[in-house]
Amino acid sequence: MTTEQIILFSIFAVVFLLFLWGRWRYDLVAFAALLVGVVSGVVPTSDAFSGFGHPATIVVALVLVVSAGLVRSGAVHLITRTLVDASRGLAAHIAIMGGIGAVLSAFMNNVAALALLMPVDMQTARKAKRSPGLSLMPLSFATILGGMVTLIGTPPNIIIASIREKELGAPFLMFDFAPVGIVAAIAGLIFVALIGWRLIPTPELGDGDGSNHFEMADYITEMTVPEGSTMIGRRIRELDEETDKADVIIIGLVRGGRRVFGTARNRKIEAGDALVIEANPEALDEFRISTKMILGDKEAAEQSTAAGEGQSLMEVVVQEDSRIAGKTAISVGLLWRHGVNLLGISRGGKRIKQRVRRTRVQAGDILLLLGPSEELPEVASWLGALPLAERGLAVTQDNKTWIAVGIFVAAIAASSFGLIYLPIALGCVVALYVLSGIVPIREVYDNISWPVVVLLGSMIPLGAALDAAGGTALIAGGIISITEGMPAWAVLAVLMGVTMTLSDVLNNTATTIVAAPIAISIAQSLGVNPDPFLMAVAVAASCAFLTPIGHKNNTLVLGPGGYTFGDYWRMGLPLEIIILAVSIPAILVFWPL
Repeated sequence: MTTEQIILFSIFAVVFLLFLWGRWRYDLVAFAALLVGVVSGVVPTSDAFSGFGHPATIVVALVLVVSAGLVRSGAVHLITRTLVDASRGLAAHIAIMGGIGAVLSAFMNNVAALALLMPVDMQTARKAKRSPGLSLMPLSFATILGGMVTLIGTPPNIIIASIREKELGAPFLMFDFAPVGIVAAIAGLIFVALIGWRLIPTPELGDGDGSNHFEMADYITEMTVPEGSTMIGRRIRELDEETDKADVIIIGLVRGGRRVFGTARNRKIEAGDALVIEANPEALDEFRISTKMILGDKEAAEQSTAAGEGQSLMEVVVQEDSRIAGKTAISVGLLWRHGVNLLGISRGGKRIKQRVRRTRVQAGDILLLLGPSEELPEVASWLGALPLAERGLAVTQDNKTWIAVGIFVAAIAASSFGLIYLPIALGCVVALYVLSGIVPIREVYDNISWPVVVLLGSMIPLGAALDAAGGTALIAGGIISITEGMPAWAVLAVLMGVTMTLSDVLNNTATTIVAAPIAISIAQSLGVNPDPFLMAVAVAASCAFLTPIGHKNNTLVLGPGGYTFGDYWRMGLPLEIIILAVSIPAILVFWPL
């Protein structure tokens, strides 16, 4: 080996060990490694930051913003509220949630898809009185499987396409991954839904219940029935199906400024009525979307509508010396002074007997505020209340659902047919989402996972340097010598196995950056088509099911699911064997050697 190769291999070895150790964040490790490479001379100074402008990095960042737009527009709620039911058996629930997760992951970042569905899955588990640990790991695996189907579903596919463009002259297109990805995903989902979840050690009810992660306080709040609502003329008791599904409780009705309790369930709903509801913020938003009601009482609803775009939610805790302690929202002028509506009050499970905005607030109450996003922090400070930790609360703009879906579908279609370059198409989606108010411009950068961007931007130049120094050819030669005399399909299987193993203990992005050039080198040495070898790396790099550190989705469910490090391999090992068994024939059929 040359000195340059020794330095690069040493850098990668240290990086991989630090990734495995997990003491320092992966983005800091990757950036430090890049600096070491530049200082040692193995990475040219002119290429030091080329990874940050690489199409793979740009696409990953844009996908996260697009994902946020699909959430804020209600497109995701449209799917989940019609398909998720707590009364289903566990196998059916896992099959349906896994299917939803896989489909979403195909068209948005799979980490974002899991982040969207995990609270839904946990809420369903609570309703069904079972541990979420029985379904969270299958959901994580399903979103990983679904990401293999399209170019934008997972970073390894994006990186593979970019490397193919650089080395072979053209990238993989949006749905080039679909034939093999669909076969692998379907086989994996069938296993996970029918057998896999049974292999997970049964967590006790309450283990990993997510109380420290996603549990939200229940608020007493009001929602106004608008003119023309389909709810008009229905009795409150007839809404039981909708309330059960959204996990909300209707505890009263306000008509003509007066609250009705005991006989409210028998009353027919009229336009302008306000329903008094007990629920957490996510359930409130889900119920509002499904019933088309308006948050708050009539006056607050009118002012919120007049305020236009940029409405969001904030939870604050009232202190002893808070301005609002002992007073009502009306008396401090919360609405008319600041345009902020006191949407709900949580008081340790105690029922509130008066109108929300006319209730005297007590120290220790948690208030749910609705108002202009840029004003809420200042209003919380003015009130002397402490904002709770950021939990991603936002008001879903369900009136823009089909606009968001239409823009996204049009861009993906144009990219799929080669009419526009994918990064440009996604950039147009983001721009249109901002212009239409689907994603407020101040939140664009908040939705980008900057550690992932730094990781990609740092590792891409190192991967390019390793390839330029002949390091990938050296590894390829090692694999070829080990598999000497074997047919090409057997070499393909060995490459997949090695890549899967690396991906289980390392970041899948870093694994792909190293493995893709090796795949091309092996194919060229064998004199065969490199595309099946690149597809093998794409599938294998995504299939990190043995540990909680191989994929960010597995890490996300570790705490809420109540899992230990050794729980993953029980379902993950047979799943990886199944993926290997079905993917190799599929690759050979759809991408002949």
